[in-house]
Amino acid sequence: MERKRYLEEIRGIPELRRRYANALGIYLLRRFLWSFGFFPVFIAFWIPLVFSRFNPVAMVDKALPHLEAFVNATAQVQATTMETLFLSWLSIGFLFAVFDLVLTPFKSPYEYEADVHMRAWEELQQSSGQEKA
Repeated sequence: MERKRYLEEIRGIPELRRRYANALGIYLLRRFLWSFGFFPVFIAFWIPLVFSRFNPVAMVDKALPHLEAFVNATAQVQATTMETLFLSWLSIGFLFAVFDLVLTPFKSPYEYEADVHMRAWEELQQSSGQEKA
């Protein structure tokens, strides 16, 4: 009951609203940068490196014929290949984003402030209870 009352009380504080917006923006930016920036790129290089038994020369040797075929292909084939790569990047990023958002939930500054307040309030209640006894 005290926690709900305190949360309602601090919702109107402009500084906490600003901290909430900043924390939410940073949280979402981190999650989506990891999900769409790091993981798809990492997987795109890691899987071929594993298949080539961690030999980068063998990896490049296997990739060069595909790159030559891409360069020599028609514009329509190149566009289809680029679209396929974009869709695979998007699907991997979306998959990681969903799991990342579920596994690392957002921690609101309001909840942190309420936790601090409740610890202090409980100590105050315990000390006032001991004084009465």
